[in-house]
Amino acid sequence: MISNFKFQINMDDALLNQLKATITGDVVNDPETLATFSHDASLFEILPQAVVFPKTTKDVQALVKFVASHKKDHPHLSLTGRSAGTDMGGGSVNDSITVAFGTYFTHTPVVHADYATTEPGVFYRDFEKETLKQGLIFPSYPASREICAMGGIVNNNSGGEKSLQYGKTERYVKRVKVVLSDSSLVEFKALTEKELEQKKKLKTLEGKIYREMFDLISKNYDVLQKAKPKVSKNSAGYYLWNVWDKEKKIFDLTKLWVGAQGTLGMLLEADIALVPIKKHHEMEILYLHDLSHIDQIIDIVLPLGPESFESYDDNTLKLALRYFPEFAHQLGVFGLVASGLAFLPAFLDMMVGRLPKLILQIDFAGNSAEELQQKIATLRAQLKPLHPQTRIAIDDAEKKYWLVRRESFNLLRKKIRDKHTAPFIDDFVINPHLMGKIIPEITRILKRHPEFIFTVAGHVGDGNFHIIPLVDIKKKSARNAIPVIAKQVYKIITENGGSITGEHNDGLIRTPYLGEMYGEKIIKLFEETKNIFDPQNIFNPRKKVHGSLTFAIDHIRTKW
Repeated sequence: MISNFKFQINMDDALLNQLKATITGDVVNDPETLATFSHDASLFEILPQAVVFPKTTKDVQALVKFVASHKKDHPHLSLTGRSAGTDMGGGSVNDSITVAFGTYFTHTPVVHADYATTEPGVFYRDFEKETLKQGLIFPSYPASREICAMGGIVNNNSGGEKSLQYGKTERYVKRVKVVLSDSSLVEFKALTEKELEQKKKLKTLEGKIYREMFDLISKNYDVLQKAKPKVSKNSAGYYLWNVWDKEKKIFDLTKLWVGAQGTLGMLLEADIALVPIKKHHEMEILYLHDLSHIDQIIDIVLPLGPESFESYDDNTLKLALRYFPEFAHQLGVFGLVASGLAFLPAFLDMMVGRLPKLILQIDFAGNSAEELQQKIATLRAQLKPLHPQTRIAIDDAEKKYWLVRRESFNLLRKKIRDKHTAPFIDDFVINPHLMGKIIPEITRILKRHPEFIFTVAGHVGDGNFHIIPLVDIKKKSARNAIPVIAKQVYKIITENGGSITGEHNDGLIRTPYLGEMYGEKIIKLFEETKNIFDPQNIFNPRKKVHGSLTFAIDHIRTKW
């Protein structure tokens, strides 16, 4: 099995034995484990040097100290953190020592009055079970909610179906406990100006970070504010523009840590703010046979304050029918029946050749059923001149639509017969009013490459779209087409003021394109930030800065 991997970096026995003696946790390097941790939900496959399952905080500190002390003689040593391994951009794979938090850093979250304290290896589904007991929820969960973990959510700045109303993870992380590159244990949280000055006086790496980061941000404040993407969601680069609130005099390095993809240190714990659950939901379903009125629909919907505003295209439904056995297996009998009843009108349209081009889900939530009914009535009245085909789903009925929306997306994470997902333009963000112009431009690019089957789904209200092709990745023509398509698509996105990633982060696949999005000056500031925190490049190399498109393409996975 090992022989199938290219560019493998081996750790010699003497060094491995030293590593094993360093910590109380498990150090594993058998072929099966290395192969398992060589991939995530992305296109990539990279064999780690070893997989470590730390048991305690001291284990993580010892790991960092071990790498730092051996880095000079073994420059390829590094650490890549991993929770559930569901990253779609290759953020959790590397030729590093993989630090797997999903075995021991999984203690039951502690729920407080309006926030919860969690460890990185806790699955979101288990986190939510605890918060729901208190009538609370973390609203920024992603579509992969059943299989992802909290460490990935924080490190990727995840978002999802409720981000339109509630924002992304960056809004909810109030404190992080981390291990820095000198193996020190530090907590970051929002500081007043007075507290910041006290931190800057520390004769430690923590003090150095505060001094140098404040200097970097304050000296470049205006250029950073100008560089901030002018769209509602962004997971690209380091969020330097969010750290220093000049007006409120608040300096908050959690705003930098969230979304940094484990490149600045190791996350051990986070305080996550929660919101109360709303009692009632009503959903309006719109079936559109063209995009001619999409701008008008967006202008009608958004002022009504929906909790989410989602979409998926005709290709999503076609895919579900084309690969019906796989979809049925994933949903189960109950789910299949429920989704079939929910989408019966669309399937009937398909049979007579009138499948809608786009399906919109507009979900309202609140504590007053009457208020939601009024919003639906207002929406319908304002949409009437446009003559869309509509359908209402109340409470339990709306769950059927979410079932297909979520599970069709999750289906795209799996191998389907001879094809596999190729997530490389899967998460761009544009002004939603440009949807009618930009989506056709991008789909035309994909149609020039017939080996790719693709679907378009997304968060219409945010202008955040997921185009995830299915392809036989063993074909050289398909692998060669990936950088060609990516370059053309990201050129369109950046020229229109968008972000190349709204939720999924940079990883191996998008880091090489950050320069096109931000320009040389901002990239230099990103590199300075990395150097301030991690001068030896210990943590998750090639992500956020110094990315290599050649390295990424050379490590595209061809076997499943």
